[in-house]
Amino acid sequence: MREDFLQSGYGVRFEWGPAGARHLAREVSCLVVVDVLSFTTSVSVAVEAGARVFPYPWRDGTAAAFAERQDARLAVGRRAVGPDTPWSLSPAALRRAPFAARLVLPSPNGSAISAAADDRTRVVAACLRNATAVGAWLTEQGYGAAERPVGVIAAGERWPDGSLRPALEDLLGAGAVVASLDIHGSGRTSFSPEAGTVATAFTASPDVAADVLASASGRELVDGGFPEDVAIATEVEVSAVVPVRVDGAFVAAADTTG
Repeated sequence: MREDFLQSGYGVRFEWGPAGARHLAREVSCLVVVDVLSFTTSVSVAVEAGARVFPYPWRDGTAAAFAERQDARLAVGRRAVGPDTPWSLSPAALRRAPFAARLVLPSPNGSAISAAADDRTRVVAACLRNATAVGAWLTEQGYGAAERPVGVIAAGERWPDGSLRPALEDLLGAGAVVASLDIHGSGRTSFSPEAGTVATAFTASPDVAADVLASASGRELVDGGFPEDVAIATEVEVSAVVPVRVDGAFVAAADTTG
């Protein structure tokens, strides 16, 4: 991979998907993962409630074994929710489910990116609900300057062949984080053209919630019977909680040090 693609020299950078995250992780001090529908939105809901959320890249038999090792509850697919398995990647299901102090959230997109990041790299979960809080916290921690660059990763979705499908909701969520970094950085941050462009896309939208609802991913969830998940994901700027990965799990930044 060419060194040009690292967006070197900029304090705030933007990329897509697991491959983009792996590439930027070579140089950045912090990765911000954005998976609006629904991993990082679900993380925000669970962490707000006080849970520790463990990301896991696969929803298969190994996920159950991983959850057992972590002494955690395992989230299932949206349609597998039942009395014995009330926890799901659905943020609406998480709000209804009994509180789980430790929860494993498997997902091939945002969760896979979060789980694969090197332990030396700080990982933050962002969505439309907490983008302003994430940008403010990153600035307070000194991220976004050239010497402590941050990579904002739009997780995207998957085409049937497994390839990356860029998703509007994640572009807008990433743009919201970058726009917040611009506001809170007060000129101390520098933005790659890629990062600056997604911020412009976010600020140019007259109605972000309506755009997400009408997007391909939003329509897919609504048509599939999960409109409440889209409604929760588009609660723009309602949360001050910043989920940060510590010892393999997302916890509220207020519960961490450094």
